Formats: sequence, C-alpha cells, structure tokens
Amino acid sequence: MKGNEHRSLIVLGTIIVQIGLGTVYTWSLFNQPLVDKYGWSLRSVAITFSILSLALSFSTLFATKLQEKWGIRRLIISAGCLLGIGLILSSFISSLWLLYLLAGIFVGFADGTAYITSLSNLIKWFPEKKGLISGVSVGAYGTGSLLFKYVNGAFINHLGVSTAFLCWGIISIILVAGGAFLIKEAANSENKKMVNNHVEHDYSVKEMLKTKQAYLLFVIFFTACMSGLYLIGIVKDIGVSLAGLNVATASNAVALVAIFNTIGRIILGTLSDHVGRMRVISGTLLVTALAVLTLSYVHLNFPLFFICVAAIAFCFGGNITIFPAIVSDYFGLNNQSKNYSVIYQGFGIGAISGSLIAAALGGFMPTFKFIAVLCLISFIITLAIKAPGKEPGLKWKGLRKHIHHARPHTR
Repeated sequence: MKGNEHRSLIVLGTIIVQIGLGTVYTWSLFNQPLVDKYGWSLRSVAITFSILSLALSFSTLFATKLQEKWGIRRLIISAGCLLGIGLILSSFISSLWLLYLLAGIFVGFADGTAYITSLSNLIKWFPEKKGLISGVSVGAYGTGSLLFKYVNGAFINHLGVSTAFLCWGIISIILVAGGAFLIKEAANSENKKMVNNHVEHDYSVKEMLKTKQAYLLFVIFFTACMSGLYLIGIVKDIGVSLAGLNVATASNAVALVAIFNTIGRIILGTLSDHVGRMRVISGTLLVTALAVLTLSYVHLNFPLFFICVAAIAFCFGGNITIFPAIVSDYFGLNNQSKNYSVIYQGFGIGAISGSLIAAALGGFMPTFKFIAVLCLISFIITLAIKAPGKEPGLKWKGLRKHIHHARPHTR
C-alpha cells in the first residue's frame, strides 16, 4: 500500500508540472493584444509561438543529459523557474527580438526540458500501464492549455497584456517547481527487472538510429504532428473561410480543439494498452485523412465542420500520447527519454512544416490534400512496421544460423 501511495504522489506531482507546462498553448491569446500595444505586425508576433515550439522540441535532445547531471527534481525546478522568468521578463519588453528570446527560446527550452523528463520518468514508474500513464501525463498538459485559456484570457482583459505575462510567469513557477517536489526519479535497475519479460534489449540512441524502425516512426510521428498542429493554428480561419461561420462561432472551435485534444490523450492512451498501440495509430491516421478530405471536398456546414475539427484534435492528442510508449516498446525503457527525444523532433519540424507547405502550395485546400496523402502513406507504414527483432524472416534466419552451427564439420 505504501508503494502505491508513493507512486500516486509521483503521478500527482507530474500532473501539476504538466498542467503548468501546458499553459504555453494559450499563446494565441497574446498575439492581438501585443499587436495593439506595440504596433507590430500580427505575423511577426505569431512567429514567437513557432520559435517556442522549435526550442521546445530541440531542448528534448539535451534534457536527459541534464537530468543525469542534476537529477530530475532539481532539473524540473530549474526548468520551471526559467520558464517563469522568461514570461515575467516578457512583461517588460519593448522589442520583437526580446520577445523571441524570452517568450520564444527561453520558455520553449524550459518547457521541453521539463516535459520530456517528467513524462519519461512517470512511464518508468508504471511499465505495466504505459499507455494509460502516458495519457494521464500528456492529458494534464492539454488540460493546462484548456484551463489557462480562461485564466490568461481574464488576465489580459482585466490587467492588460504586460501584467498578464507577469501573473502567468509567477503561476508557472508555482505549478512546475511546486509539482517537482512530489516527483522522485525512477531507478533504471528496477525498471529492467520489472519489464524484463517485454524488453529484450535497451537500445542506445546510436543503436536505435541503426534500425529502420527509428526512421519509420519519425515519419509517422511527423505526419501526425503536422496534421494536428496545422489545424490548431488555423482552425478559426477555416471556420470563417470554408464553413461560412461568423468570427464568434468559429472562435469556439479553439476551445473545441483543446477539449477533444485532451480527451483523445486519455482515451486513446488507455485503449492502446488493450488493443495494441500501432493499431490505434493506424486508426487515427485513417480518421485524420478522412477528416481533411472532407474539409477539402465536401460543402461544409456548422455540424460537419465541428465534427472534422474534433476528430483531428482527438486523433492528434492520442498520437502524441501513444508515441512515448511505442518508443519504449520498440527500444526499451532505460533509454526511453533519450530515444524519444530524437523521434520527438518530428513535433518541432511538424510545427513549422504545415505553414511552409501551405505557403508553397497556395492555401488550405491543397495543404489538406497533401496531409491526406501523408496520412495514407504513414497508415501503410503502420501496417508493415514491427519492433526490432520481431520482423518477419528473422526467426527463419536465426533457425538457419542455428542449423549451420549445429551441422557436423567434415573435411
């Protein structure tokens, strides 16, 4: 019982940390107020979130090294303080480059560092329920974005954008650094013993990159992330342009995305423990392809638009929840954080690729069709991919090798 209580506190601490980290997904609330206050262009301000997303993704490559040096609790406390300080200092800025540096690079780097380490650590504590526990952690991140849509919105409306940054920064420090005090680092030796029946080998990053599975998983993850992130960035615009909704009604889609994104993380993460993770990914890719094709070819009305948006958000939330567990299934638990940080670069690249592809192809419609093709290609990959050491033909090769060694040598 004591052990279960101990693990429950670690879950609670991780949830608090992830809620604090997820607040960065309210960034779109700050775009127009910053434009109104400083006279910058909307495009220039909006780039801040792309910088944040890239810094978040890039930081995961270094997070595990820092964790090994400092320990997880000290690292997350430091990351929470850096995140909060970046936001607090953003309340005093008067130039775009300072906004990019503080709210973009500092906040993104801190957010990604605490995100990947707290998530991976929690999965190590619950190797028997990786999908569920990943859903709880990543779901809390989504909950942070949903809750703080209203919290930060109230700060901006009542206190102004600069003071809103200040309040947001203080709350972020309290949540992330405070939650870290409940987190305890999982020991690798214990994890190996607990999952010994499931993992034959813990791959290092170098070993993982020698497998074809690493690159195939990257393609799938990139596709899933680009599909969801592109929609999140333009959902209000496509509601007005394609479905003919008024601005107020289309704005409700932003909240809808946050809600279904969070629900997808919890439901699909849990489902993956029971029906198989790659089967769930296959389903999400098909649903996403159908949704974007519907947005491209069908005359949209209010219900159909919201069904498509909800479906894509639900699938996106599930995909980013399940992938940490897939990486540990394929390459082992002990190096999960390092290995997942490599695959996770698909998130950062996906964050900017949608906008670049839309600019190159000329708008929403051709981009949706391109996403549908990528989803179908990735769907085919999910049907063929197997964990390293479990590919068809390996057993036969091993049997031939055994027979060869067992055959008596004659001269």
